[in-house]
Amino acid sequence: MKDLFDLTGKVALVTGGTHGIGLATGILLARAGANVCVNDLSREKLEICKGEFQKEGLEVYTLQFDVTNEADTNRGITEIEQNVGEVDILVNNAGIIKRIPILEMAVSDFRTVLDVDLVGPLIVTKRVVPNMIRKRAGKIINMCSMMSVYGRNTVAAYASAKGGLKLLTRTMTCEWAKYNIQVNGIGPGYIATAQTAPIREGNHPFNDLVMTRTPAGRWGEPEDVAYAALFLASKASNFVNGHILYVDGGILANFGYVKGENDLP
Repeated sequence: MKDLFDLTGKVALVTGGTHGIGLATGILLARAGANVCVNDLSREKLEICKGEFQKEGLEVYTLQFDVTNEADTNRGITEIEQNVGEVDILVNNAGIIKRIPILEMAVSDFRTVLDVDLVGPLIVTKRVVPNMIRKRAGKIINMCSMMSVYGRNTVAAYASAKGGLKLLTRTMTCEWAKYNIQVNGIGPGYIATAQTAPIREGNHPFNDLVMTRTPAGRWGEPEDVAYAALFLASKASNFVNGHILYVDGGILANFGYVKGENDLP
């Protein structure tokens, strides 16, 4: 059983993996034996990330490059190949969100979100997949979202990007599964991270919505998503292709659930 999840010798790249879900995923992949690489635009965040790995007694290769820039991405991944090795596992985790009503959102802001959340994964994947094809092996994990399924006020750009990423994931599968490359996505539910801290505190109405509408009755933890990533990065998922694994505590299964009202006696 341990062999199924053993990533010893594998090179894993987690984009934007300096905090939250990305950091938890990188640490778990490293615990499984992978040589983990993390990129970000911020050198300060990369240093903090390195410190978090060191606390766990783990090593990480950190570097700066912009996932929306083809030339910069090529430079960064070439650096990984020269110093760590060819990427075996790619986690397209880098992403941003701008919560702005549609009529108030500048087209430039809409395009910025799509560039990072949808075009970025395409650029990075196109750079690493030729080596996977040559080796007839590879794992690509795209960080999608519940917004791949439904919309919500103020997240038009994010939902559009994540919906596109879901279908890009499936299209990549159609083209590359024959080379023994598994391309899948993860759709995190509402996860307890630094970004969601302000809406989880006190009596914030959104915290109440999450707690009452999620059948599991809690916010997810970054590690909950990381465990799904480990499965999709491992041998255990060798016949899982084009799937979006929603790690959401059941909220998509029954978005009408209200804690207390629908519980059996």
